[in-house]
Amino acid sequence: MFNIAINTFREIVRNRFLYLILFFAAIFIFFSILLWKLTIGDDQKVIVDFWLAMIEIFGLVWVLFVWSQLLFKEVEWKTIFLILSKPIRRYEFILWKFIWFTWTILLITFLQSLLFITVLFLKWISIDYLIVWSLVFTFFKLEILLALVFFLSTFMSNILTILVALMVYFLSHNFSLLLDIANRTKNEVIIYFTQWLQLLFPPFEALNTKDVIWSFSNFSFNFFVFNTFYSVVYFWFILFFTVIIFSKKKFEN
Repeated sequence: MFNIAINTFREIVRNRFLYLILFFAAIFIFFSILLWKLTIGDDQKVIVDFWLAMIEIFGLVWVLFVWSQLLFKEVEWKTIFLILSKPIRRYEFILWKFIWFTWTILLITFLQSLLFITVLFLKWISIDYLIVWSLVFTFFKLEILLALVFFLSTFMSNILTILVALMVYFLSHNFSLLLDIANRTKNEVIIYFTQWLQLLFPPFEALNTKDVIWSFSNFSFNFFVFNTFYSVVYFWFILFFTVIIFSKKKFEN
């Protein structure tokens, strides 16, 4: 198990996308400092929206362009045969990969959140409870997306995995628009089909609380509990099917 973690860490460090992401992260942090200096008057929402969007975007890029290559590289470089030839079950291979990558996402999200909260303190901006929940929900969105990339990468190519994951990401954020269009048709079949289709997609729209910070606060505690529970169940459900498919997958030597 430890060897899988070390091997995954080495692959992440060697990945060129990691340094590209860090480079652009430094640029965005520098830009946020300029934004801090240039904004006049009520700049609170500008700063909060910018940082929350930046944290999610870099997490999205990290998941899509770093992890989506890991499994493909192991197959391409034949290292997966060496790993699976050892006394290790395939579900352990997937789970340890997922857990290790989860820690990297958690670390990156935590460090960015720490910088974000530091900026809020320096600007004397009150930390609304929705800001905290937005950071937590951003992590859950990245976890669901990671599980989805795991699942798709077991039977799709690298590029197709990224494209489908992006499509699911954007559709899940705008499903209310699809429901509104379905309701306008006044066709019960289309309405019920759209409602059932929504269950197949992750609850990204419900987790997108950052859009209503300081404009809406009438959330019940049950809303956060339910969406937290739903998110955890959703990504473990996807991971379960990933393990099943990967266990039956044949690799050509």
